[in-house]
Amino acid sequence: MKPPAFAVFTLTLALFALSLPAPAAFAAIRPHFNVIELRDTINPATEDFIKYAINHSQEDKAEFLVILLDTPGGLMTSMRGIAQAVLNSEVPIIVYVSPSGAQAASAGVFLTAAADIAAMAPGTNIGAAHPVTSGGGDLPSSMSEKVVNDMRAFARSIAAQRGRNAEWLEEAVKSSISATAQEAFEENVIDIVAPSLPALIEKLDGWQIQRKGAALVLNTRAIEKITIEPGWQYSVLRIIGDPNLAYILLMIGLAGLYFELSNPGAVLPGVIGGISLILALYAMQTLPVNYAGILIIILAVIFFIAEIKIASHGMLSVAGVICLALGSLMLFHNPDQPMQIAWSVFFPTVATVSIFFATVSALAFKAQASRPKTGAEALVGLTGEARGDIDPEGKIFVNGELWNAESEEEISSGEKVEVVEVYNLKLKVKKIGGR
Repeated sequence: MKPPAFAVFTLTLALFALSLPAPAAFAAIRPHFNVIELRDTINPATEDFIKYAINHSQEDKAEFLVILLDTPGGLMTSMRGIAQAVLNSEVPIIVYVSPSGAQAASAGVFLTAAADIAAMAPGTNIGAAHPVTSGGGDLPSSMSEKVVNDMRAFARSIAAQRGRNAEWLEEAVKSSISATAQEAFEENVIDIVAPSLPALIEKLDGWQIQRKGAALVLNTRAIEKITIEPGWQYSVLRIIGDPNLAYILLMIGLAGLYFELSNPGAVLPGVIGGISLILALYAMQTLPVNYAGILIIILAVIFFIAEIKIASHGMLSVAGVICLALGSLMLFHNPDQPMQIAWSVFFPTVATVSIFFATVSALAFKAQASRPKTGAEALVGLTGEARGDIDPEGKIFVNGELWNAESEEEISSGEKVEVVEVYNLKLKVKKIGGR
């Protein structure tokens, strides 16, 4: 009886061991909250990172996600994408403006207001949400009222959903008002003022929030903190997501490919141009690009290429420079997203690229138009001497070589002749001074 009993015991123990969750599973079900840091402008890279963090927090069953915020603002399109993700998140989102000295300005106001719980550290500020251009200037009057009214409506919508002070948020958009942490708390713009993240987590214990019509009570006792670090994709997109760098990469890409096409076999310019163009197109898929600007820039390149084939006396190059400048101005500018390339980047880039295109076009045209310097074709137009009579065939000495020649007129030995045509390794010549 012992062997069967031992076998049953062993099998039972094995089944029990298999039924136990793996260490990873324990980590997955252990109460925890996730934390990310956003100390940057609101841009496509930060939008991608926050959306990733929200999805990750939903998948690993986090109790909530804390966004440590310090931003001067950023793109309206990215802000809307982030706000939409926050408002529709299945996991509670807590935005904490910290540490002391941090700010939630411009687009950061909407991100803070959209959170389930908005918190600030003492010594921080929030506000100044009036929309401006990428250079910090006022919007053109033609679009200012439209954009401001749209942002005010968006602020009211967020305030109604989160129970915040709609009038203050509207004034932040309309008049760029700002508030300290304590003032924002008293104005019902935020929910909590906490000196540190541990203090904030302690205050959140037992906090009740409304999620899709149902009350949710947070339990933060003995909860674990897990930090979500940005991946390399975020770093790359953050670097090339700047419109000025994307524009420079586009110009380098077009210049490199143009040089390769006009001088086949150079290889390196084509490789650099191809890589730069791919990076530029990757960045532009996340930027508010005006595709009319791209088409005009491509038209400029076509004009420069045509300059190689057509003797326009520089007119095509001039047209290319004009199109390049106009396309650059239009590239990141549209009525809904007033974003332009910085003037400090625009002028040097347009000037440098225009000079490059015009110079390469001129050199290529000159090379094509010049008379061949080597080979049989290089003999046309040279002067030689008849070595024997030519009637109608004979020999001439030209360019240090003796060639078979023929002529439509009789040429005596020793007379000077000019080469007028080369065919089948034979030269057609005429007397100097003859027809």
